[in-house]
Amino acid sequence: MAQADLVIRGGTLYDGTGAAPRTADVAVAGGKITEVGQVAASGVREIEADGLMVTPGFVDIHTHYDGQATWDSRLTPSSWHGVTTVVMGNCGVGFAPVRPDQHDLLIELMEGVEDIPGTALHEGLSWNWQSFPEYMDALEAVPHDMDFCAQIPHGALRVFVMGERGANREPATPEDIEAMRKLVAEGIRAGAIGFTTSRTLNHRTSKGEPTPSLTASKDELLGLAQGLADVEAGVFEMISDFKVMDEEFATFREMVERSRRPMTISLGQVARAPDSWRRLLQRIEQASDDGVKIKGQVASRAIGTLLGLQASHNPFTGLPSMEKIADLPLEQKVAALRDPAFRQRLFSEEALPGFHDAARRVQDYQRMYEFEDPPDYEPGPEKSVAAIAAREGREPRDVAYDYMLKDDGRAFLYSPHINYADGNLGAVREMMLHKDTVMGLGDGGAHVGIICDASFAPFLLTHWGRDRKEGRLPLEWLIKSQTADTARTVGLDDRGVIAPGMKADINVIDFDNLRLDRPQMAYDLPAGGKRLLQRSHGIEATIVSGEITYEKGEPTDALPGRLVRGAQAAPK
Repeated sequence: MAQADLVIRGGTLYDGTGAAPRTADVAVAGGKITEVGQVAASGVREIEADGLMVTPGFVDIHTHYDGQATWDSRLTPSSWHGVTTVVMGNCGVGFAPVRPDQHDLLIELMEGVEDIPGTALHEGLSWNWQSFPEYMDALEAVPHDMDFCAQIPHGALRVFVMGERGANREPATPEDIEAMRKLVAEGIRAGAIGFTTSRTLNHRTSKGEPTPSLTASKDELLGLAQGLADVEAGVFEMISDFKVMDEEFATFREMVERSRRPMTISLGQVARAPDSWRRLLQRIEQASDDGVKIKGQVASRAIGTLLGLQASHNPFTGLPSMEKIADLPLEQKVAALRDPAFRQRLFSEEALPGFHDAARRVQDYQRMYEFEDPPDYEPGPEKSVAAIAAREGREPRDVAYDYMLKDDGRAFLYSPHINYADGNLGAVREMMLHKDTVMGLGDGGAHVGIICDASFAPFLLTHWGRDRKEGRLPLEWLIKSQTADTARTVGLDDRGVIAPGMKADINVIDFDNLRLDRPQMAYDLPAGGKRLLQRSHGIEATIVSGEITYEKGEPTDALPGRLVRGAQAAPK
């Protein structure tokens, strides 16, 4: 007689604790892991895992599925990559709380900051909520293929309380701050996992306006922190330009000290100041050593844009002739670019007013690479468009132009702009290994026309654990960093480790054949909106709460994923 719902037999177990791998069976019943070792019981369903890797499900703490989760049961592309829990609502943007006359403003904010088509948001969002607890209820009403956590976004909160004053970044009054504090506490009580804000000029609305939270005062930030202190729960997620690093970091540190709640801060290497991340990390380390719980949130590779005829940008964005055809179907764009007269005219043009900065960013041919299939996320300098042009005696723009026309206009150029100032991922390795960092920044669900980084988890394993020529890292450490470590950072102590009593979120992986495809553009968002999607191969099964949700990359009928309300205690 079957004694378990599921038994995974004879796999090489990486249990998420960082312990050395071992051969073991895993039994599951009632959505929990019941036994690890030699399992005598049979299962209603069994998976033969001899020669395969068995890991906890991946926990991704930095996504933007805030809109998609309201209309879509499948949080792809993350769920294709073995991710079983995501945290959304990062960077201070989201859709609650909201008043009926503020819908457009929040859509403009999300569209601009996270490059999610406004038409898709207008079509997909039902807006059957106003308060944050009502938004949580709306999320909970939709079954999903993975678990997900929501956070309270500063931008929406500020606009809800202050109206146009909040959107225009006017100073909050003491009454405003008190109202926001109470709403933060209300949201955390309703199950929000945390509170997030953005203080970077890189984040702008679709109209080019800075985010509402950009210049929020110290008093406002400390008042919001008090909202977490009031309920003794929740985490902070922060991103900032750190224009005045000591002053800004001191405020962040005081938020943690006053609230006694942990914080993560986005950490990356920028080309204009390639060592500034080390100065920020030194301050994080000092705070951590002093018992102030702050971590740097880091990526497993460079954060780079994909440029091409299907993408939101290409190397000729802003030139008059390119802008005239920007909204044409792909086939018509390709036909235009294949006309020698169009090419000659395009190359003679200057960027239109308002496009000069964008044109400069997408024409850095020294840091632009042909994007291969399978993709190379650590290309050497010899693969840059500039280097190829030099070898062939051509202009870099000619090389880029011709490459965009490959695959009938579906080819992409790769332009890594964060974590690649040195032309390699050495800085990423240094960040990942620091005791006061945690994996994140994958942005699943966001930047859908230029970036597709929801595949950070399988990349972490393949690049850093198998394929890199030097500086590889132990697989048991890499898996722990994307499972137990990320889960603990946001208070999800019931998952991320394969042990009796833990939530049965599990991946079965053919590690030798684990790989990523080149992203493809799909037009499957509401209103036909486009988004970059990327598949992985080699994940034989993904299990959420004991149910198999994906087999060999294909979905099953199971949708056991749920909204996670608040921190989750470890089993006794």
